[in-house]
Amino acid sequence: MKKLSTLLLLLTLSFGANAAESVHLQDADIDLSDNASLLRGAHHFVTYCLGCHSAKQIRYLRIALDLGVDEKKMLKDIAPEGAGIYDQLHTAMNAHDAEKWFGTAPPDLSLVARSRGADWLYSYLKGFYTDKTAPYGVNNAVFEAVAMPNVLWQLQGEQQAVFKKVDGQQVLDKLVITEKGTLSEKEFDQFVNDLVNFLVYVGEPVQLERQSMGKYVLFFIMMFLVLAYLLKKEYWKDIH
Repeated sequence: MKKLSTLLLLLTLSFGANAAESVHLQDADIDLSDNASLLRGAHHFVTYCLGCHSAKQIRYLRIALDLGVDEKKMLKDIAPEGAGIYDQLHTAMNAHDAEKWFGTAPPDLSLVARSRGADWLYSYLKGFYTDKTAPYGVNNAVFEAVAMPNVLWQLQGEQQAVFKKVDGQQVLDKLVITEKGTLSEKEFDQFVNDLVNFLVYVGEPVQLERQSMGKYVLFFIMMFLVLAYLLKKEYWKDIH
């Protein structure tokens, strides 16, 4: 039974990914040099995501060091109560309860930004709409028949889907806010962008260092090519 539920989850993810190919994705404004955004995103993740999802590939200490935050401030303002600075970002939900409630444990999100992409995540988190036929009362414009509640509904408000007919089939046209949340549209966009920005960082914390180092590597390769070309000319000049 466990294997069957896992297989069904994988099939759902596969179908969801295929469905998303026909959906226009919104652009996320990713800036890994914006430490303030990353800190806000870390706080959002711990507050709204850590209840079900982990990010086990990173520790609170690494976040504090990378973002220039004092360890005590990290534990006070970001980490959940009782967490240690050396802890990974573990969910409070145990696997037994997760399988009981959802059929399978919610996935770890350490690499979700690398597998899905920032634009997909940004559009997904903004794409929930009311669907009374769904198990949790919501569906998603990017991930159809998603098996996840909209944990951000109080911030965003409630959205309704507007459909149109294309070649005789109902196709999602747009989403309309029917009940306002605690955040304005602009504030919610920033909220989601900060969260996605943080998940991109978690997927590759050394990305900025890699990009910076890449410039020097390319410069070295170019210099080596020039030297190799000059050496080749020197060797072949007597043959000609």
